[in-house]
Amino acid sequence: MKIALITGASSGMGREFVLQLDAAEPFDEIWVVARRAERLEELRSLVRAPLRCLPMDLTAEESLVQLKKLLEEEKPEISILINASGFGIFQSFAEAPLEGQLKMIDLNDKGLVAVTYLALPYMRRGSRIVNMGSLSSFQPVPYINVYGASKAFVLSFTRALGAELKPRGIRAMAVCPGWVRTEFFDTAVTDPKVVTYYNRFYDAPEVVRRALRDLRRGRDVSVCGFPVRAQVLLVKLLPHRLVMRIWCRQQGKPV
Repeated sequence: MKIALITGASSGMGREFVLQLDAAEPFDEIWVVARRAERLEELRSLVRAPLRCLPMDLTAEESLVQLKKLLEEEKPEISILINASGFGIFQSFAEAPLEGQLKMIDLNDKGLVAVTYLALPYMRRGSRIVNMGSLSSFQPVPYINVYGASKAFVLSFTRALGAELKPRGIRAMAVCPGWVRTEFFDTAVTDPKVVTYYNRFYDAPEVVRRALRDLRRGRDVSVCGFPVRAQVLLVKLLPHRLVMRIWCRQQGKPV
C-alpha cells in the first residue's frame, strides 16, 4: 500500500500539501494527522485518494505510540512524508509563558523527529521527506526567539538527514518560506505590537507549488519568492549581529 503521510493536515501548509499531492500523484491512501478530527474529516470530499484520518497530538507520547503501532500493523510503503505540524509564538522570551515555548519545541522539533524516525523503516528508494522550516531557519530572530531557533533545528536536521539517506535513495528537503497567509497567525500573534512589520505575504498554494517543483528538481531547500531568496543570501553574507539589528529596527524595537 503506497501512502502519503502528512502531519499538520487540518489547516495551512499541511492542508495545502494534501490537496496538491492528491492532484499530482496516485496514492492508495493519504494518512492525515492533526489534533482536530473534524477538520481532517472535511478533507474527504476534496481529494480523490482514500483518506485515513488520524486525530493525534504529536507532543503526546501516547500519540506516537499509536502511530508506531499503526505502521507496524499496516506496513505501508510511505512514498512521501510531509512534516507540517508546528506553531509559533511572537513574544519576547522573558514574557512568553514557558509552557508554550516548551510545547513549541516539542511539536516543531521533537514531534517532527519522532514521526520521521517512525516513518523511515517504511520508506523505499525514491521516497521523500519534506519538513516545514521557515525563513527564520537562517537567522536568529529576536521576539520570535524560540520559534526561529526551532526552525533552525529543522533546517539543519533536514540537510544532515538528506546526506545520511542519500545512499538509500531517499531524499529530504526543508521548505523555508517567508510570511505565509495561514491560520498560523491566529495563535502566533498574541500581541500585535510585538511584530509590526511584514514586508510581503505569500499564499499557501504558491509556496506548496514551489516546494513540489523544487522536490522534483532534487533540491534540499525550497524558498518561495525571489525577495525571500535574496534575503536568505544576504543573511548568509552579513554578520548575524547586523541582521538582528536590522530586524529590530524594522519592528521598532531597541537595538
